[in-house]
Amino acid sequence: MNWLTETLLLPSSIQAVIVLSVVSAIGLQLGKIKIFNISLGITFVFFVGIIVGHFDLDMNKDMLQYAQNASLVLFVYALGLQVGPSFFSSLKKGGFRLNMLSFGLILTSFILTIIFSYATDISLPNLIGILSGATTNTPVLGAAQEAMTQIATEDSSVLSGMASACAVAYPMGVVGVILAVAVMRVFWGPKEDSDVSHQKKDTETYVSEFLIVNPAVDGLTVGELMKQSPKKFVISRLWRDGKVTIPISTTQLQLHDHLLIISIKSDTDSIKLLLGEQENVDWNKEDIDWNHIDNSQLVSRRIIVTKSKINGVKLGTLRLRNTYNINITRINRAGFDLYPSPDLTLQIGDRLTVVGETGAINAVAKILGDEIKRLQKPNLIAIFVGIALGLVLGAIPLPFPGLSIPVKLGIAGGPIIIGILMGAYGPRFHVTTYATQSTNLFMRQFGIVVYLACLGISAGGDFFDTVFRPEGALWVGVGAILTILPVALVGFVAIKIMGVSYEKTCGMLSGSMANPMALDYANSTVDGDEPAAAYATVYPVAMFARIILTQVLLLVFL
Repeated sequence: MNWLTETLLLPSSIQAVIVLSVVSAIGLQLGKIKIFNISLGITFVFFVGIIVGHFDLDMNKDMLQYAQNASLVLFVYALGLQVGPSFFSSLKKGGFRLNMLSFGLILTSFILTIIFSYATDISLPNLIGILSGATTNTPVLGAAQEAMTQIATEDSSVLSGMASACAVAYPMGVVGVILAVAVMRVFWGPKEDSDVSHQKKDTETYVSEFLIVNPAVDGLTVGELMKQSPKKFVISRLWRDGKVTIPISTTQLQLHDHLLIISIKSDTDSIKLLLGEQENVDWNKEDIDWNHIDNSQLVSRRIIVTKSKINGVKLGTLRLRNTYNINITRINRAGFDLYPSPDLTLQIGDRLTVVGETGAINAVAKILGDEIKRLQKPNLIAIFVGIALGLVLGAIPLPFPGLSIPVKLGIAGGPIIIGILMGAYGPRFHVTTYATQSTNLFMRQFGIVVYLACLGISAGGDFFDTVFRPEGALWVGVGAILTILPVALVGFVAIKIMGVSYEKTCGMLSGSMANPMALDYANSTVDGDEPAAAYATVYPVAMFARIILTQVLLLVFL
């Protein structure tokens, strides 16, 4: 059995892979355990790694460092690709205010860190480690450790001390945000009978029927009507004299036409003023068979964009509506519904809801592709090119006034920025960046799990000595303050002063603290995906801000 002993105990790349695999598997299994309906999830991998690292296994340090850096890069780049398609559009829809609140939270935590560096005997590198744990943001810890190697010679004890400090503060970082969200729900959460509980529904896609009785609309074409309307909507069907048609931009409207319109619910009153009357028919019931609502040849079908030549093409340039007499009522991209405007740039993976006759829809499907098999293979070229560009961007020294050493985005900042840009603008340059949600989720989960395993093993050697020292309790207390105080303060400002909904505030706080466990808890307390959308809106900016501010803080105050 010498071969087995040598494989498990002698430092080698094989031993490192085996240990990381075992740590990850055990941590993921333990992560399924729930206490008071709260689970640490993949965070348990971190703590299993700490236990294994405590036994001081003789491991290949270079292999461990490579696995840690490579998995972190994979995680942040895949995250950038995921949020990229909807990132900039979300900034225009209240995202700027959410990001300003998020930045306020981040700035508050850094100010408190500076205060503690003068008020306590904790070193600044260890305080940065505590801050990383308090904000459950291990990628920022990686950026901070990378910055420390630039400031001074690489001291493994300093780097491991930062990781230990992060591990000490991490549990309160997870629980603290969840507790803050739970308290906010009690005091400021939506009530069953309140108007706040209906706010989300007012912004959902809504189908309604209108009767044209406004003489000013008589004789206008659909295109002319759209130019006059301050609100955006889609006319899905037109009923006239017992016949149903798909209106195109040149279709002339007449008095007493019935229109089936898709819009935002809050816009229906404006549309009613424009057209005349809204029919008392509920078109939003789940059991409606859209293919047989009007006894016509019209059908509704979802078509997926899979042809590479359509990638990056504006919807209006295809002239599908006028050429094939069809109507595109919705476009879903990465889980978000987009308004099908002529200026919208199509991307591989977009799902278009098309209404029309069967033959016309089949013709449109041939143009767009609609071949799901094409999407089952991710475009690995774009992934590798994007990662390479991200690492190059992260290595660029960025001079800051007053700092002798330039700041770098590092392996956490560069790839996430390139990922966002590739996801948002790659199709405009006909670069296929699409990956199925399951593929992207695998990349993110695999990356963060391996990173947490590596980080835990690195921190394990000094963790228990740190916790049971007299200052261990101080570290835990400082971490709790860095978690709870900024979250409570910004949460109060967001809801009570700025009027942000409870749902969006929960998502914003979870994203600012890089706390997916808190997001899971918030999602369990509300209907809809507002917390997740707010989380995705602020997470990339928050990650970028923390990486930059962490390095600036170390360079200025160390």
